[in-house]
Amino acid sequence: MLDTLDAPAVRTWCRLALAALGQAREEIDALNVYPVPDGDTGTNLYLTVESAAEALDTLFAGGETPELAAAATAAARGALIGARGNSGVILAQWLRGLAEVLAENGELGEALDNGARSAYLAVAEPVEGTLLTVAAAAADAAKAVAGLTGQAREAYRAARQALLLTPDQLAVLAEAGVVDAGGRGLVAVLGALVDAVSGQQPMGPVALRREVDPVLVAGCEGHERPPGPGHPAFEVIYLLEAEDGRLPRLRERLGRLGDSLVIGGGDGLWNVHVHVDDAGAAVEAGVEAGRPYRIRITHFAEAAARSGEREETVSHGRAVLSVVTGSGLAQLCEQAGSVVLAADPDRAPASAELVAAVHRCAAREVILLLNDPELRAAAGAAADQLREEGVRIAVLPTRSPVQGLAALAVHDAGRRFDEDVVAMTSAAGATRYAELAVAEGESWTMAGVCQAGDVLGLIDGDVAVIGRDLTETALTVLDRMIAASGELVTLVLGDDAPAELADRLIAHARRTRPEVDTVAYRGGQEAAPLLIGVE
Repeated sequence: MLDTLDAPAVRTWCRLALAALGQAREEIDALNVYPVPDGDTGTNLYLTVESAAEALDTLFAGGETPELAAAATAAARGALIGARGNSGVILAQWLRGLAEVLAENGELGEALDNGARSAYLAVAEPVEGTLLTVAAAAADAAKAVAGLTGQAREAYRAARQALLLTPDQLAVLAEAGVVDAGGRGLVAVLGALVDAVSGQQPMGPVALRREVDPVLVAGCEGHERPPGPGHPAFEVIYLLEAEDGRLPRLRERLGRLGDSLVIGGGDGLWNVHVHVDDAGAAVEAGVEAGRPYRIRITHFAEAAARSGEREETVSHGRAVLSVVTGSGLAQLCEQAGSVVLAADPDRAPASAELVAAVHRCAAREVILLLNDPELRAAAGAAADQLREEGVRIAVLPTRSPVQGLAALAVHDAGRRFDEDVVAMTSAAGATRYAELAVAEGESWTMAGVCQAGDVLGLIDGDVAVIGRDLTETALTVLDRMIAASGELVTLVLGDDAPAELADRLIAHARRTRPEVDTVAYRGGQEAAPLLIGVE
């Protein structure tokens, strides 16, 4: 439990927030009915925090621990650069407000208050019953108590309560019977803060829906209602390098062009978001103010037309993209007909890297093999972006490279896309997987307490065996894997695996289960000395 925030705690918070938003991404997307029911708030928030996490990883890459001010500022700037959608820009500005106070005194209550005020100022026409309301409630509650952990917990508690009340404040939410999507995202971020400072995850599900009350809906007169048929057709987002004095004129001009105007940032760099009918005029306003770049224009009503345009730029074939670490595994996947994204063993690829890798495939249909359960959130966000571009993509949540190899073994580009996906999914699902790892410290596991240096045998993701010797532990795991059934055993040896390990395991399998075929490869992966797959 922390007494004060420091740079590592900010980094931990950002990572936990990214994981929480990844888990809730689809849920938040489904809540998205305001300001435009385009079902992308969860994805936008995820991408915004992902950019903040990447900025912190870069800051820490030098090896020295930075100061709190540097970490908070890096997270806020990273979020600003990567902010997506209305909610993403607001969240980035909220983080900037937090960073301004944390850089001065590290006091969380004051930081949350400044974050809420900064978020309100970024929105041209603030609306209650949104992320703004939840942020304000969290700040008020945090200021009323003392101590870092107490403030974090009170902020989270108040945010949950404020979220549940958002349908009372915004008619479109009351009519749909849901809470605000952006507010739900902020609750996830604040829950991650509690976890980061206390080491304890907040318990209990977050309420998402309310029964529709006709009296309540009728009583919401004067509150914002959903955009009708005359709502602006385009969402325009861009980064803008401009002097602070140019912003009032920009706000005025964009305010006349459309609505949902949010401008976040400072110190010469801004993230501009607006809904307009004339996208060109919105960009021209940015040119008049400074230098706009990373311009993104989305047509709310013509996603299908946009998909057709994208299809003209790609081939009509199908590709399989495998995410792997290790040169041997990469070669195995390429030999099986897959395009490979070589992942850094110390850092999982971000959604933008997955999108770029799919683009390099130059295929209309792509089957993505993750081979790591930690990639599901990033892959989901990437797939949403790619589908908007007209790429037909299926994400197979393979949890281990051996499941990916099993899926590749049955891949057939001559089949219909859906049939190929089903066959590959079935092959992966029918493959049990295991891996050996070395414990970094004392820890409780499903198999008991392990100490630093112990060899852990994980079967289907859970620790099943704890040993001291790599070979003996591998033999025990293999016996458990093939005790019930199995026709083919695949062994993938890592960089640190002794040369004789494969021979010992193959000989043992032939002696105890001669009907089972066993093959071994050098995978070159660093994290796991051995991977085992049983089909």
